[in-house]
Amino acid sequence: MYELYGGMIDTDICLTIDDKKIVCPRGSSILAAARGAGIEIPTLCYLKGLTPTGSCGVCAVELEENGETVIRRACRYEARDGMVVRTNTPAVRAYRRERITELLSKHPNDCLTCQKTGGDCRLQEVTHLFEINPEVRKVPGRGMDTSSPAMIRNMDKCIACGRCVTVCSEVQKIGIYEMYTDPETGDRYARTKKNVSLSATSCINCGQCVKVCPVAALTEKSAMQRVMDALNDPKKTVVWQMAPAVQNTLGEGFGLQPGTDVTGKIAAAMKQLGGYAYNTDFSADVTIMEEGAELIQRIRSGGVLPMMTSCCPGWVKYMEYNYPDQLSHLSSCKSPQQIFGALAKIYLPDKIGVNAEDIFHVSIMPCVAKKYEMQRPEMKNALGIQDVDAVLTSREAIRLMRLKGIDLAKLESKPFDSFMGQWTGAGRIFGTTGGVMEAALRTVTVLLTDGELDRIDYEEARGYRGVKEATVKIGDMDLKIAVVNGIGNVGPIMEDIRAGKSPYHFIEVMACPGGCLNGGGAPLASVDQVAVRMAGMYRSDQNAPIRRSHENPDVKKLYEEFLEEPGSPAAHFLLHTHYTDRSGEVQ
Repeated sequence: MYELYGGMIDTDICLTIDDKKIVCPRGSSILAAARGAGIEIPTLCYLKGLTPTGSCGVCAVELEENGETVIRRACRYEARDGMVVRTNTPAVRAYRRERITELLSKHPNDCLTCQKTGGDCRLQEVTHLFEINPEVRKVPGRGMDTSSPAMIRNMDKCIACGRCVTVCSEVQKIGIYEMYTDPETGDRYARTKKNVSLSATSCINCGQCVKVCPVAALTEKSAMQRVMDALNDPKKTVVWQMAPAVQNTLGEGFGLQPGTDVTGKIAAAMKQLGGYAYNTDFSADVTIMEEGAELIQRIRSGGVLPMMTSCCPGWVKYMEYNYPDQLSHLSSCKSPQQIFGALAKIYLPDKIGVNAEDIFHVSIMPCVAKKYEMQRPEMKNALGIQDVDAVLTSREAIRLMRLKGIDLAKLESKPFDSFMGQWTGAGRIFGTTGGVMEAALRTVTVLLTDGELDRIDYEEARGYRGVKEATVKIGDMDLKIAVVNGIGNVGPIMEDIRAGKSPYHFIEVMACPGGCLNGGGAPLASVDQVAVRMAGMYRSDQNAPIRRSHENPDVKKLYEEFLEEPGSPAAHFLLHTHYTDRSGEVQ
């Protein structure tokens, strides 16, 4: 985007940063101009693409204004033609040190046990950079909020960067946070609106705020200890599953490139940790069988349309909070995580010769909301047994493997265990926006045309746009579809549905921008890295020996032996659910 001096166009400006002539587009911030030229300026609060707050002050630079030398915050100060900027003068370093010292003087000194230890803490990074260690610390004592089943807020660690406020309001458009200044102390920090607990807000547990928090003021609620206890319990049989997106992202925690397919390596790691290794791609294929049958039934019988996917628990909770009058549009299918969990407790025990109550079922998910989903009261079977016992985010799984001395990058791939171990490319692409839609079309079009339409790739469902829409010709029918990427983009579509004006038959919604590949529990990544992850996932699909869900041999066997057919009473009993009006839960 940015160039060194030379090759200017009419909309460019030229400035000097640290004695280098820089050309950048008019309207750029000093920070953008510097980074575009490879000059790094440290920040704590800045997020590319979102409104800069300038709250941390760490991006301070020095420049000349009206004959005077002044300090300005680079993230929100516009670069101007002829401007001379210095990023590393004694005055700049002193200003940054003062701001960082102020933050540290109120910050808990628990780095040894902090969840962000290990390279993820931006505050620790700049502290080391400037060699700062305040002699006196006075932690404000705001306390912790553990009310959410998915997330923890440690308000003593908040550094008032405002990232959570910005991403929740501008990207996700949920808007549960606000910046607050204590009238007595003058301290500024982020809190929930009305200062209520997370569980009393309309938080959908997407975890995007957790991802952007530069410290550990917001973290996922860890399940590592429960999983380790189960692994060490000789009475328990651990059964693992891992989400599609995990298989193209987990390698990043061990130095591999984004998008690298580490499916077989994770299977090997699961077996080394202890237990049976399985793949959520299998239950994603089952989801397509059930969801596809439901869509066909709705189309043929005049059922509620558009039908909307129900794989994403953040999206489901959004509907329960904001559009409870439209819940009939959601597919009744459980998510792939919960479908696998139900089968792991009912179908699998006889196959592997263990009692259902002795199975401890763990899923590895790129999603914080899955921790909420697993404990929903609807996610128990008729015997009162919970489908899933623990959810580890991808980041937790990386920490667990490191704790157990497992270097994923060096492992030899191993196959999954029998009975629910085969998967397809359709199940794999569930991990990206548009993937559920494309996987469904691969099967639905075959079933609706009795095999005459034999298409596999549906490029119209792919990409990173906020809303994608298309018309797919299926025999004599024009199937109108939409794919929503990020919960902040779904409002207009829902308002059209509520008003009876929606043109669609089938809509996919994923709460996180980019889908599960950029989930709240995934390894941290830039937008560019998410695109690389997406490309890697489509390569995995392209290389899969089977690419349509209804062709999965283990899925066929499941229906032959146990469920009879998609949409059968047995399938509905185990694999489908219902939703609840939660609008009254929000304060």
